[in-house]
This record gives sequence, structure tokens and C-alpha cells, in this order.
Amino acid sequence: QVQLVESGGGLVQAGGSLRLSCIASGLTFSEYVMGWFRQAPGKEREFVAGISRSGGNKGNADSVKGRFTISRDNAKNTVYLQMNNVIARDTAVYYCAARRSTVVFDSAAAYDYWGQGTQVTVSS
Repeated sequence: QVQLVESGGGLVQAGGSLRLSCIASGLTFSEYVMGWFRQAPGKEREFVAGISRSGGNKGNADSVKGRFTISRDNAKNTVYLQMNNVIARDTAVYYCAARRSTVVFDSAAAYDYWGQGTQVTVSS
């Protein structure tokens, strides 16, 4: 049974930093492209960042470029999202997702497995 478990969310002041983690089990982690998505109340789930199986290719949404960094450690079955200089608009539930592929996709529909999400709230 595949499980993705996010952690690291919480309350942070605008301009601050958070590091989200997602630990995967029940799959061969190195065979999966990983992505981070977020969903704010009343809005659709949106792509934040994605990373290839080896970590060599990454993609970020324009809204987080220069502020958020995705990385992975295949030895630990873990993907990370380093969030710096957060702003109020970053408030959302953050989800990690996995897709057995060689290509990083920015569409939520492309991903096979999802975590339960972790809440990030940015206070001004």
C-alpha cells in the first residue's frame, strides 16, 4: 500500500521560512516523479514544484520561483519543499504527489498517489 506522509507545516510570519517533508512508502521511490501542490480555501489545487526521479530536473510555478526549492533524497524516500520569504498568498494545504514517470508534470490529474496534506498559514 502506497503512503505519502507530509510534515513540517504550521504558522509562519510573512518573510519567514518553512521546510516541508514528504516520506513515501510502499513504492520504489526512485522510479517516481514527485510534486508539491497546494490548495487554498475555495480555490483549485495548483502546482507548486516538481522534481524528476534523479533530482536533476526541477520545475517551479511562477508564483514561487526564487522563493521555494524542491529537493529529494532517494536514500530516505523523502521529498522536501524549502519555502523562503513566504507571503500571505502561500497560505494553503500543501500536498505531495507521486507519478511513475520520467517526466515532471504540472497537472494534478497526472499524479497517481497523494498525501493527506499539511497546513501552511502565513501571518502578516
